[in-house]
Amino acid sequence: MSMIDGLLDVSRAGMQNERLRMEAASQAIALANQAISPDRARDISGFHDLVSAGDGAWSGPVRTVHDPAHPYADKDGNVHYPSVDLAQEMTTMLGASRGYEANVRSFNVLRGMALKALEIGSR
Repeated sequence: MSMIDGLLDVSRAGMQNERLRMEAASQAIALANQAISPDRARDISGFHDLVSAGDGAWSGPVRTVHDPAHPYADKDGNVHYPSVDLAQEMTTMLGASRGYEANVRSFNVLRGMALKALEIGSR
């Protein structure tokens, strides 16, 4: 049964990976139109294009919009927003959803096989 347990662990890990991909994409979409405070934008302007470690802050590239009336406008009147490609994030969510479904199907098939093996072995 250890081989089946190992295969089930692979399916579980796949489901967890796809869930994390979906969470990252949904966080990026949720933050797409949320302005970043000027001090936070200055801190992240050089970082790589990934979302943060879960604290709800953006740590990717930023886009700048000139809006001097905005409360988060810097001294030049620019407001910083996360630079999010919504089409790419939606594609990521769709792929993660399909990957999760495939891992669930795999898990269920393997579990069914293990139960059938136990049934055959008990005869």
